[in-house]
Amino acid sequence: MFNNQIVIPAISSHQSMKTFIKSDLTYGLIMGFQLAQLDNVVRTLKQNGKKVLVHLELIKGLSNDDFGAIYLIQELRVDGIITTKPRVIELCKKRNVFGIMRFFLKDKLSLDQSITLVNATKPHLIEVLPAMPHKLHLLKPHINIPMLVGGLIESEEEVRQCVESGAFAITTSKESLWHNNDK
Repeated sequence: MFNNQIVIPAISSHQSMKTFIKSDLTYGLIMGFQLAQLDNVVRTLKQNGKKVLVHLELIKGLSNDDFGAIYLIQELRVDGIITTKPRVIELCKKRNVFGIMRFFLKDKLSLDQSITLVNATKPHLIEVLPAMPHKLHLLKPHINIPMLVGGLIESEEEVRQCVESGAFAITTSKESLWHNNDK
């Protein structure tokens, strides 16, 4: 999955997009752009052989519901959508686009709710924030879905710890980690 790429760049500016295009990585996550910029950003990345994942809730001006997802899938032909919305995950599954459910672990209640939601929705992947490799063992017995982790990853050592703890890849905006240290 994802060509064994274990670092997924989180791209939120034109400068970081240029860095990603120059990299040997294939998959990137788009967030923080305005809706008016999105068509050009996605087209530029696709023209450079990149696969595009979009964080539905972090695009300014884009509706973060089914209609926003349909726009991303039909008009922009994105390769995947990251969302907290179960209905969008269902739509992605129907449209053969990666549906990645994002959730935040902050306490036992959020852990239990996330496990229940993931098992009911069955997304293609999940993204867990913040990256806490020492806590992934709490999820692994309950969820049989590939796991991305992201948030506050600052070093190669933290990337290694996340992967060794069960994540198949990490998401990060830290450009110094954007190289293909594949599995």
